[in-house]
Amino acid sequence: MKVAIRAPNQNAYAERFVQTIKQECLDHFIVFGEAHLRHMVSEFVAHYHGERPHLAKDNLPPLITKAPDAVDCLGPSQVDCQERLGGLLKHYQRKAA
Repeated sequence: MKVAIRAPNQNAYAERFVQTIKQECLDHFIVFGEAHLRHMVSEFVAHYHGERPHLAKDNLPPLITKAPDAVDCLGPSQVDCQERLGGLLKHYQRKAA
C-alpha cells in the first residue's frame, strides 16, 4: 500500500488496514504461494469495502451510498448469510422480497 509523499497522516490508515487484514484474515490460513495470497487479499478487500460495517460510516460499508430502509423486525427466514474464504468472513443481508 503506497502512502502519498508529505502526507504522514495517511501512514496510520495504511498501518491500520494492514493490521486488520492480518488479524481478520491472514492469521487464519497457511498461504501456499503468491496466487493463493492474492486470492485471499482480493476476497478480503471486497469484503472490507463492500460488506464490512465501518463505525465512522454509521455501520455501513464504505461503498454503500445510502442507508437501507428501516425494518421493525426480521425473522430467520428473511435473512441470507453470504460467506467468503470458507466461512471465515460472513455477511448477513435481507433476502429479496
